[in-house]
Amino acid sequence: MRDRVIRDEIHKDILVPSRHATIIDTREFQRLRHIQQLSTCEYVFPAANHNRFAHSLGAYHLAGQLTASLQNVQPGILSDDDAELVQLAALLHDIGHPPFSHVLETPEVFATYHSHEHWGRLLLESKDTEVGAALESTLGAHRTSRLFAIMDGDTEHEGVSIPPFLKEIVSSQLDVDRMDYMVRDQANTGAQIGGFDIARVLRALRVGDDGHFFVKSWGLPAIEAYLVTRYHMYNQVYFHKVNMLTQNYLVRMLARARLLAIEGKLVLSAPLHKMLLDEALDARGYASLNDAHVRVSIPEWAEHEDKILSNYAMKMMSRRGFHKSLRIEALSTEMVDVVKDRIEEAVAEAGYDAESEVIYARISKRGYMPYAQGIRIEDGGDASEHSALIRSLTQPHERALIFVPEPIRDELEQRVREWIKPSQSSLVHFE
Repeated sequence: MRDRVIRDEIHKDILVPSRHATIIDTREFQRLRHIQQLSTCEYVFPAANHNRFAHSLGAYHLAGQLTASLQNVQPGILSDDDAELVQLAALLHDIGHPPFSHVLETPEVFATYHSHEHWGRLLLESKDTEVGAALESTLGAHRTSRLFAIMDGDTEHEGVSIPPFLKEIVSSQLDVDRMDYMVRDQANTGAQIGGFDIARVLRALRVGDDGHFFVKSWGLPAIEAYLVTRYHMYNQVYFHKVNMLTQNYLVRMLARARLLAIEGKLVLSAPLHKMLLDEALDARGYASLNDAHVRVSIPEWAEHEDKILSNYAMKMMSRRGFHKSLRIEALSTEMVDVVKDRIEEAVAEAGYDAESEVIYARISKRGYMPYAQGIRIEDGGDASEHSALIRSLTQPHERALIFVPEPIRDELEQRVREWIKPSQSSLVHFE
């Protein structure tokens, strides 16, 4: 097999040596072509239908760029062997994602539930998967074991130390995973939020005496741009209210299908049976699932006699009749807890099934976290100590969304305003 060049919309040419191409060409890795990166975000941003395959290649490319930079500016800091392992760790970091990525990573959907990290490890360790076999054939048992140790953040492997920056390349507040998906997601959604210079961020990274990354002082503006981009991507894209709503539709639709199948009222396809009902799903069975298995059932379910299932499926298929959010700023989860029962009573009084027609979503963003998981500048201080802009991004952000049928939105919105009006800061008075 020859070395190859893959043309990418973000990074242009991605160079892939033949030994890595054998891993990329496995069924389990190729499956990522059919796992949408941003789940249901295309209902808001129609071009946001890029996949985990392209993102994984992008993270792989950036890991290669970063390790090459470190070897150039800090000779001896990183062996060629470990540089290859880190690049493969970036390539394989998402291999365990379920259909529609994070949104279906829930026991509400999977009868056999594990995190995507757990599934990923099962796929890579299995003797029965193509990717497991290709990985060991490419690296050998010893180096494959070291790869897993790096991915786990271990400090050593069989007596040989593993400096922490190796894990930080793949998973930290400034890792190649985040850098790729933010630039890629911004490009595919069309979000106009400024962006940041990946190449400058990579050039500014160094490894300190303690084995952790720090950023050269001249790279601080690039770090500011990176963190501002992250802030706006969450607010404008990932937490967009329609994105939150359609994610709920998708999960509720599959949860309803699961219930109906258990009751004998719905016949599932073989793949969806694995997803929704198989309580002993193995790695190969999991790796056979992708977005298409869900999508192909939606038109059939939209015609099903069960009104709840058909309602959710019809919304996903036609993008009509979407619920509307109550337009109440600074609505907290505590406020929702206080008024939840009254909202559901009001919806039921209007003739709707409150259980299926009132949808709650919680937006929670921790903000930039200095010190514990922060970004260090070369004088040893956290980036937030050097930048008022970064300090402003440390505040956590949390709010709640309530979606109800559009015909009763305006009236219910007014009633909820009255219910929370007496004292939004002293909600303990509500019973």
